[in-house]
Amino acid sequence: MNTKKNATIAICLTAILAFSPLAGFAQAATTFSGEAVALRANALGISLSLSDTGALPSSGGNLSTSVASVNVLGLASADALKSTSSGSGTSSQSQSSVTNLNLLGGLITADVVKSNSGATCSGSQASVNGNAELVNLVAAGQTIAVSDPNLAISLPGGISLIVNEQTSSSGGNTGSITVNALHVKGPSIDIVVTSAQSGITCS
Repeated sequence: MNTKKNATIAICLTAILAFSPLAGFAQAATTFSGEAVALRANALGISLSLSDTGALPSSGGNLSTSVASVNVLGLASADALKSTSSGSGTSSQSQSSVTNLNLLGGLITADVVKSNSGATCSGSQASVNGNAELVNLVAAGQTIAVSDPNLAISLPGGISLIVNEQTSSSGGNTGSITVNALHVKGPSIDIVVTSAQSGITCS
């Protein structure tokens, strides 16, 4: 009986040792998501998507793009449109910015508009963060200070402005956040200025 028992234990140990390297290979790697867009607009029959990095591969990497300036009369003008998105190790981050912004014939202006987002793994726990940076933001003649996320402002002509618009989700090993520094909505108008999305799934 003892001989049979010992033989069974030996077979089991051999099987565990044989398959243990496979367990390491089967473990999922950390995956990433991200995209940054300096100006996205659907308004007045015009559709724009400028300085758009496109989607970051799930394996990570670095994406960047820039546009010197844009001027669509009556809709939007801006300079130095830049966007980046990257993912590696235990974090992903995206950033987008423009300068000298003018929307809807001067209804909304700003010297600098920037959005930042990030997603990080701490062990197998995911967390996200993001913010908008605005310099000299003026809407309908009123200076607007950046405060808490999702500040909603009503403007003439049935137009609404959301400043530092943030949507996020995180729980367990997965997290994602999108920051739109400015989001303008109105009759046949939808404009987003500097959007930065970052996401991560921790291994």
